Formats: sequence, structure tokens, C-alpha cells
Amino acid sequence: LSTEDFLDDEDTFKILIATDVHLGYLEKDAIRGSDSYNTLDEILKCAKTNQVDFILLGGDLFHENKPSRRCLHSCITMMRNYCMGDSPVQFSILSDQTVNFNTTQFPWVNYQDENLNISIPVFSIHGNHDDPTGSEGLCALDLLSASGLVNHFGHSHSVDKIEISPILLQKGSTKLALYGLGSIPDERLYRMFVNNQVTMLRPKEDQDDWFNLFTIHQNRSKHGPTNYIPEQFLDDFLDLVVWGHEHECLIAPSRNERQLFYVTQPGSSVATSLSPGEATKKHIGLLRVKGRKMNLQKIPLKTVRQFFIQDVVLADYEDRFTPETPQVNKKVEDLCYAKVLEMLEEAERERLGCPMTPEKPLIRLRVDYSGGFEAFNTSRFSQKFVDRVANPKDIVHFLRRREQKEDIKGIKLVKTAAAEGLRVEDLVKQYFEAAEQKVQLSLLTEQGMGKAIQEFVDKDEKDAIEELITYQLEKTQRHLQARGVITEQDIDTEIQRFRESKKNTTEEEDEIREVNFFFHLFLSHIAVPHR
Repeated sequence: LSTEDFLDDEDTFKILIATDVHLGYLEKDAIRGSDSYNTLDEILKCAKTNQVDFILLGGDLFHENKPSRRCLHSCITMMRNYCMGDSPVQFSILSDQTVNFNTTQFPWVNYQDENLNISIPVFSIHGNHDDPTGSEGLCALDLLSASGLVNHFGHSHSVDKIEISPILLQKGSTKLALYGLGSIPDERLYRMFVNNQVTMLRPKEDQDDWFNLFTIHQNRSKHGPTNYIPEQFLDDFLDLVVWGHEHECLIAPSRNERQLFYVTQPGSSVATSLSPGEATKKHIGLLRVKGRKMNLQKIPLKTVRQFFIQDVVLADYEDRFTPETPQVNKKVEDLCYAKVLEMLEEAERERLGCPMTPEKPLIRLRVDYSGGFEAFNTSRFSQKFVDRVANPKDIVHFLRRREQKEDIKGIKLVKTAAAEGLRVEDLVKQYFEAAEQKVQLSLLTEQGMGKAIQEFVDKDEKDAIEELITYQLEKTQRHLQARGVITEQDIDTEIQRFRESKKNTTEEEDEIREVNFFFHLFLSHIAVPHR
């Protein structure tokens, strides 16, 4: 419905929706260090100004799995400023809160705690950046939960099956069932959906009276056969899905004609990569729900740093130069200089009358130099704009179109000079796919090694790789002893057979439950061969 059709009365929920705040991103950067903090402040201030009933966050509140002291201090300070106060909360909770908030020793919503004075409750699931780790399975959100500032929900403890029990809210005559599922590795969650291991519970009575709102933090776009969650996997009784993790802002609800629910993708509130999806203007949503009807008002964020991106294909400028043209590099550099100036001028025009917008924009020029062109010195080029852009070190990004080349054995290889947007595990997989046979992994799979390195890099889990290898080595030794394998040749053959038998099976998940909970969280979703 349109905003005009809604009155902010005692029967209408007002919910501020945001995802992927990535608090603390580049906090040590001299120019961009405060961007994520300024935008969270704007989001919370917007919630207070609009007198919302609660704030719903769709994961990745923090950029780092272990946020810095500055990051936690700033977050706690802002939430105390905006979310605590004397204004009464106008809705009640009807569900079993010990089930809804099962990660805390205080299993009840924070505004009902007699020791706290909460005016705007915050409900949040965890994302892939701030997901639970360690032997206790804790994440940064649990610190905010224990301090009474955030209601962390949607944390599934089981690797066998997932039961999503909703938080049942009521305001006047409006009943809202809030479902949430924190980030789970996409491949594992995909497999669990296929195997009917994911169940969404519903109220026993008056099921048609509830507005069903689901918050999820997974890949929405397809990154591989099972490295995403198709919308049709979700139950058709849902009314609205708030989709986190994807950074492109597609906040206007889109209808899934098969499942007949709507999906809103708020996107991130700070650009964490210089890719086209991040260049879309950033918004948060003000959701109104009355009965079974809803309206989502998108609110532009004013503190977000501008980001402009353009693509240049040098082969398209053959009327001006070719690879054989004298001083072609100088002509290419002049073209790029003009393109960057165009983006800077556009940024200045848009910034007029917007005092909250940071002065220096992000600028990215992607230059396709296929066809015999050479890249110029980007460091020297960037010096021309060092006082005008927020990212002077990486304004220009050179890439080549994917080309098929034939090696001496006649095998087709796909090569590209660009690795932008790839994850660590993707790079590991590509390396071993292109590597010679003598440097192939003989014990671990590429996927297993990639996942371990990803955990090491993203989560600062310094022992992840060592623990993985030690555990797999012990299991493999026991397997070889049980098989009575003695000779070196038989050992190699048996290890290879054992390795292949583990691929794409759930047997490894059963065995991994024996390892401590710290690594069980990391390893449970991958089929890693023993070593």
C-alpha cells in the first residue's frame, strides 16, 4: 500500500530496516575511517526521529569478526544514545523467549528487563562477517546482547536440522511473526533445504492472521551451483523477506510470482568494494505493517560517501588511437584523466546542498586494455587526484577480457587478468585447477584448503589451518591402521581413494562433530578429506 494509506496508530508496526552496516570498515584509513560510524549514527537517529517500534538488522553489523575496542565502544555509545530512554514500547511478545533468544543467559527481550530502560529495541541476526566462532560459539552481537543493547536471534546450533521459531509480536490488532536465520555457509544451507532439513514453525492458532517477516543473510545471486539460496526454497506463507548480505541496494519490494511473497534487499550502508553494485545509491527502509498489509518507505542515507564507477574499453576508441599509435600510453592516460574529471564534476553537482555527504568521493575507472594495449603507471596517475578522491591508490583498475587460449596439449584454458571480487577460496581453487599435477593437493581438497584459508584471513582464526590438518591427519592414520595398509604404494592408493570418497558427502560432517566446537562451526559444512 502507499504511505498515505497508513496511519501511525496503535495497530501499526513501524520498523526501521537496515543490513550490512559493516561497522569498523577501514577504520584506520585517514579519509574513510569514520564513514561506517557516521552512517550508523544516521540510521539510529532516523529510527528515533521516526519513533519506530523497533530496528531490524539483517546481519554484518560489524565488518570484523573481532571488532576493535574503538568499534565496540562507538557502537555501544550510539545505541545507548538512541535506543535507551523513557519512551514506552508499544508492542508485546507472545512467543517463548527462551527459544527465541537462545544464545544468552538473559533469554528475554531487552525492553522487558527491569534493570534496563529501552525505548527502541534492536533485533539482529548475525552475518558472515560477525558470525559465531570459538569454543563457546560467540560473536560480537552476543556482547551487545549480554549488555542489553541488542536482541540477537536466528542463531541455529544444530548441523543436522534447522527449526526456525518466530518471535511473535503483537501491537493492537496486528500480529507479526518475525523469523530470522543468521548466516550459514551457502553450500551447507542449500543442501539442508534440498534434504528438507529446514523447518519454519508457525503459530498453532489463527495462522492466517499473522504477517510473516523473515530476515536472512545469504547469497541471493547465483555464485555457483549451490553457492546461493534460491528464493523458491523459502516457505510460501511468508509475506516479506528482508535479504541481507547482498550489497546492492534493491530496497523496493519485488514480488516472487512463484512463492507469492515480496523480497526487499536493503544493501549495505557503506561501500566495502569498488564494484558496480556498491555504486547504487544507499537506502534504509521504514516498514509499516497493519494487519496483513504493508508499506515500505525507502529513506536515502545522506552520510554515505559518493561512489562513481565507469568502464572504458580501449578497443572502442580506434578512431583516436590503436596499440601501434605513437605515444599511445600518453593518449590512453589522457582519456582516463578526462573520464575521472567527468566523475568528479558529477560528484560535485550531486553534493550541492548536502552538507552531510563527505567531500571526497570514491572513484573507480575500470580499463579494459585487451587487444595489445599496455597498462600505464597507475601510482603516478593517482597522484594527480590525491587531494580530490577518497581512494587515490586504486582509482584505475586494468583488466582484460576473458580470452580462450590453447596450450601445447590442445586443452582450452580460460584466462583473465582481473581478479576483482574473487574470494580467497575462489583464488585457491583457481590456482590448483591451473597448476601442474606435481603440485596438486594429494590429501586435502581444494575446497577444504580454500575454506581453511578463508577462515584464517576473514576471522583471524590463527589456528584454523593447523587444527584442520592435525585433525584430518589423525583420522587418516586411524583409517590406514584399520585397513592394514603397510606399503608406501598401498598407502598412497588408499589415501587417494579415501580422499575421493569424502567429496560431496555428509560423512565428513558426522566425523567433524567429534572435534571441538570451535572448529566444528567452521568445518561442519565442507567435505574435507583426511590427512
